[in-house]
Amino acid sequence: MSPTHDSQILKGVLGLVLLRLIDERESYGYELVERVHALGLEDVPDGSIYPALGRLEREGHVTSELVRSPNGPARKYYRLSSSGRELLTERTAAWTHIVNAVTPILSENGNQPTGGRS
Repeated sequence: MSPTHDSQILKGVLGLVLLRLIDERESYGYELVERVHALGLEDVPDGSIYPALGRLEREGHVTSELVRSPNGPARKYYRLSSSGRELLTERTAAWTHIVNAVTPILSENGNQPTGGRS
């Protein structure tokens, strides 16, 4: 059984995932959709990725450029801006801190509840 993804958790981390993927290489929208899905996040709808890219662009964290495509319409390629790199660094540190704090609590081998009041 594969785990399902909580839409609220995904919404909170999608921007970080997109920043990281764009940091790896400039990409156009559909390519980012495919890369997100290849990470095991197949249930992230295309309809949430494009608005997230638009939000990152409006906030100045990514820039875009239309590039002519030999196979159809021009593609909008995204790249990180300097503020996007800073945001990626900050959010990566924050995410790592949260994961490190929560993982032991949720781990089967981690701290078990001690009974407390019923």
